[in-house]
Amino acid sequence: MSTMGEGTRRSFYRDTDRAVLGGVCAGLAGYLGFNLKMTRFLAFITFLMAMPIAVIGYLAAVFLIPAESHRDFAVAGERDEPPRKRRRCREHSADTPAPSGAEEIDRRCSTLDERLIRLEKHVTSRRFQLDQELSKL
Repeated sequence: MSTMGEGTRRSFYRDTDRAVLGGVCAGLAGYLGFNLKMTRFLAFITFLMAMPIAVIGYLAAVFLIPAESHRDFAVAGERDEPPRKRRRCREHSADTPAPSGAEEIDRRCSTLDERLIRLEKHVTSRRFQLDQELSKL
């Protein structure tokens, strides 16, 4: 189980990043610090043992528990504002003008190009080929 420092509050939410159906099991596993696979296995056993009650409870949880996604956030632990907002605040101080739409698109394309180059380099490496051969065994 994970330890939380004093003064920090955890809240229960549905984890949409690791969701299979509604993210309830993923959120519960994250909140309690359990293994996600074990939580899903126990939920499956619960569905088998008490089908109508478990289905109603799961659907109620999907509709009542708020969903949260970490894909939109760059730094773990900073969940208050999206990274785009932080980036704008950091990049643009009062004395620098805001970039135009074309400049923003150009910047995004250049970062995508860099990521694509790294990905191609990884996929064409001998290490990747070796990992693929070992996974076939």
